[in-house]
Formats: sequence, structure tokens, C-alpha cells
Amino acid sequence: MENITSLQQKFLDAGVHFGHLKKKWNPKMLPYIYNERKGIHIIDLNKTIECLETSTQAMKQMAKAGKSILFVATKKQAKEIVKEAAMRSNMPFVTERWLGGMLTNFNTVRKSVKKMNSIKKLLSDGSGDSLTKKEKLIYTRDKDKMEKVLGGIAQNSRLPTALFLVDIGHEHIALAEAKKLGIITFGVVDTNCDPNKVDYPIPANDDATKSIEIIVNYVTDAIMAGLSERQAQQKEDHDDSDDLKNEDEIKVKRLEEEAQKEANSRSQRKPSSSGFKRNNNSTFKKK
Repeated sequence: MENITSLQQKFLDAGVHFGHLKKKWNPKMLPYIYNERKGIHIIDLNKTIECLETSTQAMKQMAKAGKSILFVATKKQAKEIVKEAAMRSNMPFVTERWLGGMLTNFNTVRKSVKKMNSIKKLLSDGSGDSLTKKEKLIYTRDKDKMEKVLGGIAQNSRLPTALFLVDIGHEHIALAEAKKLGIITFGVVDTNCDPNKVDYPIPANDDATKSIEIIVNYVTDAIMAGLSERQAQQKEDHDDSDDLKNEDEIKVKRLEEEAQKEANSRSQRKPSSSGFKRNNNSTFKKK
């Protein structure tokens, strides 16, 4: 992570430290509040940096282990930022609408994804040429509607390992489903929310676009660093396996050569059968 002083300045410029009005605060956010100015709570940026570092390290290790982290942000200020970040890091995302049961009823959601994929295939591979114009229009509308909601999780065949949420108050349904299933949760938490509801809270302004962008980008960079380390490790393991394979081939070849030499040596030591021929002209005399 960057130098703390320069990072604090970036956070100040982005307005990460601005919380909600004092009258809207959640008392459980007290450890993360620096002070109050003009009726607005100011978030302690030292706490923000500390929590952000802890969260990004955990996400980095998950990405390195090949785990998936679902990005969730359906509020207007965050959806485009989060969608772009999730696509950049090749992670699943939900930015339009959280369908109830998207985690707790995952099998049903997978059926909807399969239906969406089958409609896309029908419209793209020419097998739908026999459909009427009205039927094509209906299928296209259904596909667009499902793709808008489910497109971000279309590649997920199983539940994610963790959720990263922007504004845990706004995404309370997703948070409740994750907690029910024991899925790890990371969340940007403002002064009007309960930080104890997520496993890894990141105290920050969850309303300003610049604040959301700077936090999401730090999270994404950490995930991408974990993915890079995973690729490097896989490449190293592949090279090691190739080396072991070559060593095994050399050993096998050496053993074959030794066996051939031994066989040649035995054939040279074997006595000639002509030395054991019986003399048919020999006679035996009886006393």
C-alpha cells in the first residue's frame, strides 16, 4: 500500500472522510469516527486505511487461492464503477438488482442463467431463423432482461467465497443471504450503518462517486495482484513438472541402456552348444 500520508491526502481529496449527519449515525460506528463538524460526522482516515489494508490482504489471498469474490453495488453512484472493476479483475458482479434468493436459492438462479444462454444460442447460431418476427422479438426482450440482471454471474457455476458490498445498508438482502450461508463479507460502511454486520468493514463515504471509486480501485488492484501471483505460481509448478518429466525420461532411458548392455554381456558369456555334442561313434564294451 502507498505511503500513509499520500494516501490520506488522496482520501481527503476524494471525500472519503465525510460521514452522514450526526442525527443519522449508528452508535456502533463510534470507534471509526474522528469528530463532528457542522452536524456531520468525520470518519477517521487512519482507521479507514487500517481496515482497507486488512480487507485487501484477505481478498488478495482469496484470489491467489482461486476463490471468487462477488461484487455487489446496485445504487446509482456505484454500479458503473463496480461493474467495470469486477470485469477488470474477472470477478462476478451484481449491479442492477439483487434478486431475492440469488444465494440461498442458487440452483433456481442457475436454471435462469441456462435459459438465458440457450436463448442467446438460439438467436446467434441460426437455429432461430424459422421463428417469426414476433417470436424473435419476444426472445430478444427476454434475453436482454435476464442478461441485465444475471449477466454478471453467468459464468459462476457455484456460490462465491466472499461478497464485497458498497453500502451494506442498501444491500441488506444480499448481506443477510451471505450471513445465512456463512459466506465471508467485505463492505464499505458509512456512519449510518452497523460495522459488526460484515466480517471486514471498511469505514468510508459510500455516497460520493470519487470515494467509492478510490476504495473499489484499491480492492480491485489487490485482487489482481493475487491473480498475478496465482498465475506465476502455476507457471512455476508447470515448469517444475516439465523438469521432473524430463528427469524421469532420462532415468528410464539410462535403465533401458543398462538392461541392453547386461543382455549383450550375458549372450557373450553363454557357452557354445557344440561343446556338448554326443559322440555317436563311441562304443561301450561288456565285461
